[in-house]
Amino acid sequence: MIRILLLLVPVIAIYWTICWFQKTPAEVVGRQLKKVSWIAAILLLLLLAGTGKLNVVFAAFGVAIAFAVRLLPAILHYAPQLHRLWQVFSGGKQQQNQQNPNRPFRSGMSKTQALDVLGLKPGASEKDIIDAHRKLISKVHPDRGGSDYLAAQINLAKKTLLPQG
Repeated sequence: MIRILLLLVPVIAIYWTICWFQKTPAEVVGRQLKKVSWIAAILLLLLLAGTGKLNVVFAAFGVAIAFAVRLLPAILHYAPQLHRLWQVFSGGKQQQNQQNPNRPFRSGMSKTQALDVLGLKPGASEKDIIDAHRKLISKVHPDRGGSDYLAAQINLAKKTLLPQG
């Protein structure tokens, strides 16, 4: 008789949970799942601490950190591609249209926008423009871990202000 009860109780609990998922709005389900996940994680940590197995968690955490540190150069190498992938995944079509990865900058930039990008005032000399470009591009160049977008904006600003250079 006890075996039937032990089988029947989880089946009924699963049935009630499925019914609750179907009737409840998605926001409420998300909040409840988050709460239940936190409670389960805390209870698991308490159980592991009580049984003396918590050192396994700390060892796994240490291995994960060491693994992440070893992979960090590879992850940073592919960071721009991962960032674009994340934008497509999280942003949908609106953000993708705003920042198309195939076209990193706007085709037309006014002289005032170019001066703002380089941090110069109107009437800047050619030497000032070249110096400002060199200073900024050395900071944000993609080969030094900078942004492709910013480097393209700086180059476009220089090209706009110095059409022959």
